[in-house]
Amino acid sequence: MSAGGAVEPGLPAAAAAPSAAPARDPGPGHLFRPISAEDEEQQPTEIESLCMNCYRNGMTRLLLTKIPFFREIIVSSFSCEHCGWNNTEIQSAGRIQDQGVRYTLTVRAQEDMDREVVKTDSATTRIPELDFEIPAFSQKGALTTVEGLISRAISGLEQDQPTRRANEEAVAERIDEFIAKLKELKQVASPFTLIIDDPSGNSFVENPHAPRKDDALVITHYNRTLQQEEMLGLQAEAPEEKPEEEDIRNEVLQFNTNCPECNAPAQTNMKLVQIPHFKEVIIMATNCENCGHRTNEVKSGGAVEPLGTRITFHITDPSDMTRDLLKVTKNPFTLGDSSSPGQTEKLQEFSQKLDQILEGILKAHFIMDDPAGNSYLQNVYAPEDDPEMKVEHYKRTFDQNEELGLNDMKTEGYETGLPAQR
Repeated sequence: MSAGGAVEPGLPAAAAAPSAAPARDPGPGHLFRPISAEDEEQQPTEIESLCMNCYRNGMTRLLLTKIPFFREIIVSSFSCEHCGWNNTEIQSAGRIQDQGVRYTLTVRAQEDMDREVVKTDSATTRIPELDFEIPAFSQKGALTTVEGLISRAISGLEQDQPTRRANEEAVAERIDEFIAKLKELKQVASPFTLIIDDPSGNSFVENPHAPRKDDALVITHYNRTLQQEEMLGLQAEAPEEKPEEEDIRNEVLQFNTNCPECNAPAQTNMKLVQIPHFKEVIIMATNCENCGHRTNEVKSGGAVEPLGTRITFHITDPSDMTRDLLKVTKNPFTLGDSSSPGQTEKLQEFSQKLDQILEGILKAHFIMDDPAGNSYLQNVYAPEDDPEMKVEHYKRTFDQNEELGLNDMKTEGYETGLPAQR
């Protein structure tokens, strides 16, 4: 049940009608009076309302009061004379606080059991010694005492015990043992800890020594988490999630093309690969199912570098050949009628030298010169320098820029060369 406004206790219904006399604002001090048993003027407001158990009319009583050293609350109590159903709860008369609050009370004596407690429905109650917890929103808010909290928990556990004893006797016995432990707490045979954690900040545990410090009570204020904000309905809208960028590095892209040999429809696979200590390259492979033609091609994933690159590698060991491998065993010009004895001998001698280089017998220098600056030779010592490899960067000549198509490419100030539009 929710009320749109407060009703002054003791006023008849006719008092709500318009009057010629100017209305006077009673002010919050008149509506919320400090709770006291000696204040005879502090009477609850009675409102006839529907019983949700038998659907006949019952009576709701509202009391607007103020807890000393705390804040204003609304105590509501409903009772039905027809079916006997009743319900009591409290609501904070103020807003949700800026921070949550956690009360940690060490109960050492019977006086601590009599402390006044305001527990809202959003508060969680824990007793660590028994590993006992009452979750948030599992009970209505209550104005009670520490002993009343424990008694309320005992009543809740005992409520369904007859049914459990009939259906699950073992479970019922364990709950009986736990109820006995809760009843022992009420005798305060040994100290125990009561924790009330309320994200709304509207729960309260009395300090009987106020305004002096209470050594048995620790009050902690904290910032709420996003989950607690959402639980209290304060998270108006969830933070916008950024769409995940599609990472094509982990995918092999496929697109249709034509075979360069037979012009039949074929499929090309493409994958972006990051080479360590170098850059990204694009590996493309085309396979024609019609004629069986296959091609593999590696392209730079970036732009042409400002400087050309010349890599000189000194091959001194067979393991150096694992970086890149070139093996020539047969050549069409060494076979058939077109071959000459002198040419055949030179090609065979060249092939033998390559074999010696591959076996590590003959030392050689491998030079790779790329005006575009996009070639790469593995450095097995990376990120340190390779003692057998020399990398040089040089400025391209006019002919090299012409071959790369860079001389006619204008990337700055090209707008000034456009004809005027009419």
